[in-house]
Amino acid sequence: MDQLALLFVLLLGALVSVPVGDRFGVPAPVLMTLFGGALAVAEFVPNVDIPPDLILPGLLPPLLYAAVRRTSWRQFAANIRPIFLLAVALVFVTTVCVAFVANAIVPGLPIAAAVALGALIAPPDPVAATSVAGQLGLPRRLVSILEGEGLFNDVTAIVLYHVAIAAAVSGTFSPWRAGLDLVLSAVVAVAVGLVLGWGANRLMDLLGDPTLQIGMTLLVPYASYVLAEKLHGSGVLAVLTTALFLAEYATDADDVMTRLAGHTFWDIIDTLVTGVAFGLIGLELHNAIRTAQGRWGEMLGWAAAVVGVVVVVRLLWLLPATWLTKRLHARRDYDEEIPVSWRETVVMWWSGMRGVASVALALAVPLKTDAGAPFPDRDEIVFIAFGVIVATLVVQGLTLPWLVRRLGVRADSEREKEFEKELAVRAAKAAKRRLREIEQVEELSEELSEQMLRRAFDIGIRISPDMGEEERREAHRQRAKRLKRVRRIQNEMLSAARHEVLAARSEPGADPEIVDRVLRHLDVRSLR
Repeated sequence: MDQLALLFVLLLGALVSVPVGDRFGVPAPVLMTLFGGALAVAEFVPNVDIPPDLILPGLLPPLLYAAVRRTSWRQFAANIRPIFLLAVALVFVTTVCVAFVANAIVPGLPIAAAVALGALIAPPDPVAATSVAGQLGLPRRLVSILEGEGLFNDVTAIVLYHVAIAAAVSGTFSPWRAGLDLVLSAVVAVAVGLVLGWGANRLMDLLGDPTLQIGMTLLVPYASYVLAEKLHGSGVLAVLTTALFLAEYATDADDVMTRLAGHTFWDIIDTLVTGVAFGLIGLELHNAIRTAQGRWGEMLGWAAAVVGVVVVVRLLWLLPATWLTKRLHARRDYDEEIPVSWRETVVMWWSGMRGVASVALALAVPLKTDAGAPFPDRDEIVFIAFGVIVATLVVQGLTLPWLVRRLGVRADSEREKEFEKELAVRAAKAAKRRLREIEQVEELSEELSEQMLRRAFDIGIRISPDMGEEERREAHRQRAKRLKRVRRIQNEMLSAARHEVLAARSEPGADPEIVDRVLRHLDVRSLR
């Protein structure tokens, strides 16, 4: 099996892992990690030969962009305090604690290299956390905080990592220079993200065609990441800024086809890239086994100690941080989402899985210093990092569903239904207002006006069946029953039409482009 064949196997595994994971209650990222590990020990599977400096820019931009599409600037702004405590402060604390322990237990490990190790394993993976937590029916506030933490902690960790690597490679370190680099990196990233977001928004208006617009959304995250990195900014923060800008300003309420097609397209990209990323994590098992040859006990002990530090520090930080956030939340009227019980705090603690970013940063550790000497304890750093990733991803990922069930943490379904009902009422009222505006400029018959008024009500009640009085709901159910029969017959008629048009594609003299154009018209009619 060569490298290309291995990539196709991972892509196939990414697709298959979703239904298999749903069937057995195992998160797809965990399955892909186990699948990659199984491939790593197979004799016929080659070693993965991907340049480390291509892993982050190749995998992170689409994953981050897909994750940001599920959130909004308003949600981020409302949760800035808990996100800051997790994505910035906790990353710093974890880095310091891991560096202290690693420097103490690994003989000869310099403090700069230990800080690099701490930085690369400090950030929980946004894809792992949201992929696992999102399937468990957790309260939306917890998922929002985990998404915010996962999206922004990479920014802090990557900057810390680069500062530590530079110190280890050059042998010099300046705290003032490091602080300045951190600030400049953030400023450059935000500027690049805003400029590219604005430019992409204007360009998509010019493109017009949904296919071209969706293709633009695939290019923009990569462009944002690469340009920010070239200007010595944070590529991750640039992608987040661009994605938040486009989510806020590039949405046209009437552009139905682009929205539907874009949603499907990014679901596919998210599934495939996530599967490949976690499959690569499992494939690194081969290199970890080679590194530990002859000293398994010693290196497993180091990895276990660092895993313990990572897990315990997260718990010890979350307990006071959650208490502090609650106190501040109670004193001032902030519309932020915070854990409301110790059970939710425990779920947040156990959701701190490491993943793609940690693997990429570990593999990107240089081979040599500026002086030409081997990078200090590089093999040990990579092995420990891999141990932390596998332990948190597999052990926590497999046990998190059990923990959620055991603690009884569930989404507030009543609150969600109320909000859905509120949106349904607003949608119906907006439709009725527009109908009144049309009646003022157009003459509608009484029958047509009444029919349109019923349809305005149907807009809301189809979203939330609980909307309206029982009598009107019963009337809607009767109409829905009739419409269901009409639609069934109409769908069968459209199906016959599609089969006839599709059969014409193979007839002599038929123009495939005209056939496809007619077929697309029938497809759109079926969708409506």
